Amino acid sequence: MHPFRKAVEAGDHAAIEALLAEDVVFTSPVAFKPYPGKAITAAILRGVSRVFTDFRYVREIAGAEGRDHALVFEAKVGDKTITGCDFLHFDEDGRIDDFMIMVRPLTAAVALSEAMGAQFDRIAREAAQGAGA
Repeated sequence: MHPFRKAVEAGDHAAIEALLAEDVVFTSPVAFKPYPGKAITAAILRGVSRVFTDFRYVREIAGAEGRDHALVFEAKVGDKTITGCDFLHFDEDGRIDDFMIMVRPLTAAVALSEAMGAQFDRIAREAAQGAGA
């Protein structure tokens, strides 16, 4: 089991953040523009953990070189069941430098967008605190 998956399944936000490169770029399934930086990425991931319920990874796929991983998950957002995939790329130091999430179906993606939108102010505050740490 990949260390990122293990950290997520344990709810260990410190371990998740430790796996992020300072220059990580996070691409959201519901926002047009990517989010650059460790502080905002960590804050978004904490927000996602508050929004998702019944989260579980159902498949882990690793690239031949070990620097690319895809983690397929299922969860609920409110009463909507969502299926998604975390696409992770790791730099030379073993830290995540590219993090993209894709989700389906559309109704669940809309529910995710609305739930994360409600978290936006808190996420921005957490990111600002993390960037100053």
